[in-house]
Amino acid sequence: MSQTDRPVALVTGGGTGIGAAVARALAKDYHVIICGRRYEPLQTIAAETGGHAIQADLSDVQPSVEIVQQVVDRFGRLDALVLNAGIVEPAPVTTMSLDSWQRQIMVNLTSPFLTVQAALPHLARQKGAIVGIASAAAKHTGAGLSAYGVSKAGMVRLMQSVAFEAAASGVRANAVSPGWVRTEMGDMEMTALFGSPEAGYAQVSEHVPQRRAASPDEIAAVVGFLLSHAASYMTGAHVEVDGGSSIVDAGMLAFNDG
Repeated sequence: MSQTDRPVALVTGGGTGIGAAVARALAKDYHVIICGRRYEPLQTIAAETGGHAIQADLSDVQPSVEIVQQVVDRFGRLDALVLNAGIVEPAPVTTMSLDSWQRQIMVNLTSPFLTVQAALPHLARQKGAIVGIASAAAKHTGAGLSAYGVSKAGMVRLMQSVAFEAAASGVRANAVSPGWVRTEMGDMEMTALFGSPEAGYAQVSEHVPQRRAASPDEIAAVVGFLLSHAASYMTGAHVEVDGGSSIVDAGMLAFNDG
């Protein structure tokens, strides 16, 4: 077993989008291990951050558990866990296949549960922290987002349950719900809903008080804070990073002169 004095962070779905931004943000203070399905982007981010990449398909049970043991076997510790891997397959309830439903629930919720379950004993030794990446869809529905929304609402409650159960062992757990973010997944959602990313972001930005989508770096900054000692008394929180979307009635935006 290889021991390291440097804190170790595991980021699932770390090859692109929010996960890649989180890996970059954490690289200053942690040895970062990223995992995901696609080898090339993982290797690119690992090289950029001086970290380590694990290729793993989290739509299956075994890899969701084994990634934790691989990290601990190699580095001897685990201090932070960011549950970012996720998929969305938009379809109406009336036509969504059972396979699609189960795949989204598996990757977005069951896999995080299994990874947390495997990670908690190791995180407890370091008084570590977990951040689960949920979504605005955890609270607000949209066309074709039934499975995705259910899975992300489940992520919020999973983090709250872990926060309650693991508090005595010194482990903290919080959820972050981004609104619209310019990522591969966001672009895919926009294309599915509006025909193109550009048309989609222009449309949804009209309903965001800040009138824009977030960058992945803005979400990563919040994740970094929640993992840090500065957030040592925060656990069980659900932090919405959505440009203010969650606080307003969209119909009232017409009266906003800002």
